Amino acid sequence: MSTEKHSHDISPASIDDNPNTDLKSLDSDALALAQMGYTQDLKRNYTWFSLLGVGFSLTNSWWGISAALITGISSGGPVQIIYGLIFFALISTCVGISLSELASALPNAGGQYFWANELAPKRYANFASYLTGWFAWAGSMFTSASVALATSSAGVGCWQLSHPDFVIKPWHVYVGYLVINAFAFVWNCYARWLPIVAQISLFTSLISFFVIMVTVPAAANTHQDAKFVFANFVNATGWSQNGIAFIVGLINTNYAFACLDCATHLAEEVHRPERQVPIAIMGTVAIGFVTSWFFSIAQFFSISDLAALQLTPTLVPILQLFYQALGSTAGAIVLEAMFMATGIWCLVASHTWQSRLCWSFARDGGLPGSKFLSHVDRRVDVPLRAHSASCFIVLLLGLLYLGSYTAFNSMVTACIVLLYISYAIPVVCLLIKGRDNIRHGPFWLGPVGLFSNIVLLIWTCFTLIMYSFPPVRPVVAGNMNYVSAVYGVVVIIIVADWFVRGKRGYRGQSLRHEEVDAHLTGEIVR
Repeated sequence: MSTEKHSHDISPASIDDNPNTDLKSLDSDALALAQMGYTQDLKRNYTWFSLLGVGFSLTNSWWGISAALITGISSGGPVQIIYGLIFFALISTCVGISLSELASALPNAGGQYFWANELAPKRYANFASYLTGWFAWAGSMFTSASVALATSSAGVGCWQLSHPDFVIKPWHVYVGYLVINAFAFVWNCYARWLPIVAQISLFTSLISFFVIMVTVPAAANTHQDAKFVFANFVNATGWSQNGIAFIVGLINTNYAFACLDCATHLAEEVHRPERQVPIAIMGTVAIGFVTSWFFSIAQFFSISDLAALQLTPTLVPILQLFYQALGSTAGAIVLEAMFMATGIWCLVASHTWQSRLCWSFARDGGLPGSKFLSHVDRRVDVPLRAHSASCFIVLLLGLLYLGSYTAFNSMVTACIVLLYISYAIPVVCLLIKGRDNIRHGPFWLGPVGLFSNIVLLIWTCFTLIMYSFPPVRPVVAGNMNYVSAVYGVVVIIIVADWFVRGKRGYRGQSLRHEEVDAHLTGEIVR
């Protein structure tokens, strides 16, 4: 059953909470949401600017490049990052267009899992949606874990820089990881704070970017030539083929454009989401490329010893770069503190994103304990239970770092690939249904959109295979890429939950549409 059929329908769920609700009193946003089968449970506190703030704060391209620099400088060096950013700006534009078209046509906090449910053939809709929701939620939690690890590592690295005899142990980083997650958790416990926090985060990121980009090359005593920045290829991975070394290093630059779906999951917290969400997505890609590209160029011109970045005892290459340029421990720590502040606000945005994914998926019965997780605390207008459950799982994911330093790379890879898969499933459903067989939103690019869909699907297949390669050779337990094991665990959990509970309890396309039809005929389904 197509969504067009319900263009003027009202879901019974929209009046169940109050049988005396005057449907004419619903604003256009709540009315559109009711047509999809959902109530207006969260307040629309976001503006287009705060939505852009939370979207960019999470993606934070210049910060992402800095956080994962240890992979990039060993797997291609400056060439990999400078040209990789251009490549990923193009790829991410296609991803952003694909997401924006669907968000404009079907604005819903469920995002990609909801789109899959609406667009897939009726026979496969529930399972396609179920897979998408799980992949998206898992990807969001791996993202939070990677952001928290990078930020904590930066703090521990600062301590090591000021105490050269200090040897960093994994548990040091994990303690910082717990503290930073606790901070981000608290900020997500009250809805009215979040739009303001999103704007603070945006300005924090842009100010930090500008200060670091100007200060480092200005303070550096020596500067590299253009050949070093634009033509210096480095292969310190142990792979004999430079092509493979380049590919495994792409994870670094790809991380700078991850999580573009964030704004789609706030569609029920902003007015006119069919217009505002695409602005936030495409604005994130544009700002992300400009900041990350110029930032990277400025930093690479300021390097005096590339090998020292790879071997730094701080385990934080960008911190070592600051120290090389400024020649001052205090100065390097100040700049790294700006990096950490940006990372902390990035984690706040990530917690917002993962909690909305958990809550929206749970209200359709997508997760164990869905009735509990789908509750919205009216005192704070936040899905507090979903937020708490997601954060608890993130704390457990951090334990992986205690077993392997490469856990960070595995988490980065997992968040990227799982999210791409969650984008690809609804796009496949869209192409099967036919792009012209759905009601288009204000953002719809026709042939350009089709081209973007194809690029997204091809790139998803590429990352699923190539990002599973080990980052360095020879391979030992300590440097292994464990992402294939992560995929296996996630898939086992999904399949087990589907057959044990989800297959019977999931509120999918057919049930929602039946509820709407029943309401139209006065037979309210409860």
